[in-house]
Amino acid sequence: MSRVLCVFALLCPTLAQAAGLNGAELSLLWSLPFAGLLLSIALFPIVAPAFWHHHFGKIALGWALAFLLPCALWLSPADAGNVVVHAMVDEYLPFIVLLFALYTISGGILITGNLHGSPALNTGILALGAACASLMGTTGAAMLLIRPLLRANDNRRHNVHVVVFFIFLVGNIGGGLTPIGDPPLFLGFLKGVSFSWTFQAMLLPVLTACGLLLLAFYLLDSYYYRKEGVLPRDPTPDNARLGVQGGFNFLLLAGVVGAVLMSGMWKPGLELNILGVKVGIQNLLRDGMLLGLAGASLAFTSTRIRDGNEFNWEPIAEVGKLFGAIFITMAPAIAILRAGPDGALAQLVGLVSRADGSPIDLMYFWMTGSLSSFLDNAPTYLVFFNLASGDPALMMTQYSSTLLAISAGAVFMGANSYIGNAPNFMIKAIAEHRGVAMPGFFGYMAWAWVWLFPLFVLLSVLFFL
Repeated sequence: MSRVLCVFALLCPTLAQAAGLNGAELSLLWSLPFAGLLLSIALFPIVAPAFWHHHFGKIALGWALAFLLPCALWLSPADAGNVVVHAMVDEYLPFIVLLFALYTISGGILITGNLHGSPALNTGILALGAACASLMGTTGAAMLLIRPLLRANDNRRHNVHVVVFFIFLVGNIGGGLTPIGDPPLFLGFLKGVSFSWTFQAMLLPVLTACGLLLLAFYLLDSYYYRKEGVLPRDPTPDNARLGVQGGFNFLLLAGVVGAVLMSGMWKPGLELNILGVKVGIQNLLRDGMLLGLAGASLAFTSTRIRDGNEFNWEPIAEVGKLFGAIFITMAPAIAILRAGPDGALAQLVGLVSRADGSPIDLMYFWMTGSLSSFLDNAPTYLVFFNLASGDPALMMTQYSSTLLAISAGAVFMGANSYIGNAPNFMIKAIAEHRGVAMPGFFGYMAWAWVWLFPLFVLLSVLFFL
């Protein structure tokens, strides 16, 4: 699907010269294709799973065109072309290249051994994954540990909750300590928010959230373990020895972290104009390095190791197709938000400030988080970052508590739905491929409501009132 959209952009280079969508002139009706895409993701796997499995890419493309064609007709072809070019060049390609590199490299690391999914072991793996998420990103940590976790629990009668809490902790909240951990924090880093500010400000909220979730998980997992026990047959051989194969891929993961940091810290001031979108040379170099590292992993990792991981391209293909359409169809919603008091969501945006214009930290936390649950959390972070001030020096001092609210909301509440953060969908796809009966879109949101909503209320009381 993304290739079709890129071809569209290449055939219409002059379209890219148009200005971005003017959110002040858009009604909420322009967001209907985005809503339709979300409902498709939620309902098709339930009512027509076989049809969805074979045609989700076409359905996603259909919703993208449901926005682009009216945009070209009622606004202008230039506006439609600009949306495609901006979404693909400035947002989608860096996003999918990073995910592809992390997915490919982590798939070349095989953790062997007959791990038994006891409550203590599972809690330990979740804690390790949450710690790793801030060091190698939520995607890298999730792709590294989801397979051994699934293998450890392949003889458990109840294992859905293990994957759900893995999404909460490793796919989202654990990445809140550093700009490497989650894309919103990395965008803040690019804006000028220091590495040390992020770590110091986010440390206590992340530790609090992770500690409470790990405790809740241990109690829940212990209950299921005592109640149902394990299946009589363990699919993992008893004589399998603990070990790590493909360890050189850890060096490649370190290279990924280095490439990402390089693009945020090295500012040569050189830009390349790609169809009207200015791309820094450091970002092009980063993406080239990421592709090179992924290629090295594919070239030098034994096929036997990837077979041991049951590695395949379906999860990254699903994320690639669906998020390509999501980035396009969410464009009018983001534009309306960016219009602030002049847009159709003015009343919603107005909730984050008092009459005198001072920010309400509690509302910044909930507004940023709620929208990050369904919109991509990176641009949502930027919308509220700019709405609060946009000046990183001011945000780290006078508005430090507001920046903390925005950061925590974007990172933590990405766990509220499968589309809140890219690793969520990938973890779900890998688990389903391994036979775990993962909940549907609304079923997962029910899990999040039960376990995360009380946590977020507590965090609100502790840090944002």
